[in-house]
Amino acid sequence: MNNMKIFSGTSNLPLTRKIVDYLKHHLGQSEIRHFSDGEISPKINESIRGMDVFIIQSTNPPAENLIEFLMMIDAASRASAQRVTAVIPYFGYARQDRKDQPRVSLSAKLVANLISTAGANRILTLDLHSASIQGFFDIPFDHLYSYVMFADHIKKEAVADPVVVAPDIGSVKRARAYANRLNTDLALVDKRRMEPNKIQSVSLIGNVKDRDVILFDDIIDTAGTLCSAADLMRNEGARKILAACTHAILSGDAVERIGKSAISKLFVSDTVFLPDEKKIDKIQVISAAPLFGEAIRRIHNEKSISSLFDI
Repeated sequence: MNNMKIFSGTSNLPLTRKIVDYLKHHLGQSEIRHFSDGEISPKINESIRGMDVFIIQSTNPPAENLIEFLMMIDAASRASAQRVTAVIPYFGYARQDRKDQPRVSLSAKLVANLISTAGANRILTLDLHSASIQGFFDIPFDHLYSYVMFADHIKKEAVADPVVVAPDIGSVKRARAYANRLNTDLALVDKRRMEPNKIQSVSLIGNVKDRDVILFDDIIDTAGTLCSAADLMRNEGARKILAACTHAILSGDAVERIGKSAISKLFVSDTVFLPDEKKIDKIQVISAAPLFGEAIRRIHNEKSISSLFDI
């Protein structure tokens, strides 16, 4: 891997270091400077001419994370890198992926255009909010799935007669993959949303009585959906309630809400940097570094990515 270079933005440097350690490689030399007015000025401090370059950055808010990422891709492209792969552990602005109301932005498509225009030749990401976002790109796209990370940890929790539950309609396909991996049944929570981050009502499709429940979702933001689903599971007679969410945004009162909920343990990944004050006992962080590291190795060596997810 002598012709491979890995660089990191500032949104989640701890994850990048874990990925580099997994690969037994080294982190490329770069710096992010700022003008006095706050304008970002990234610079790559070593030659990358003819190199296979991977730039790692989650694009969660603040928006500076996205701008910094775009400018780093542009810098690498203009420095004559052979290929620039945009590694996006958490693809921010992906929840606005369709025009479901008049006069709204398709931010997922906009971000896709920006990344491509900046000079990325390939995309690598984990658990998109909607798999259809891959179609917004005209460059190769590798989509990783977190069930290979979470399934083994959940099996160690000694769940009895488990049932996998999708907390909303949008997460059914993802939950079904987990159910197949765990060889168990699938149930569904039907939620009615009044407005973003506010749930009006929930109802259960399926049976969880006297069973251990495993809730799966891609993003946990305010934790309203997940905690409402957990409370419904408890009211429906579930025994132990576990949850796994890939991207732990945990905004507002999310951590407090999880602490008071019926969830006994919540598994999250480190695709979004989680400060110590949000790491309560109920939350267990599982690193995505081995998954991303192995995917990067395979991309660099022109090997199959899909074989990582064979069931």
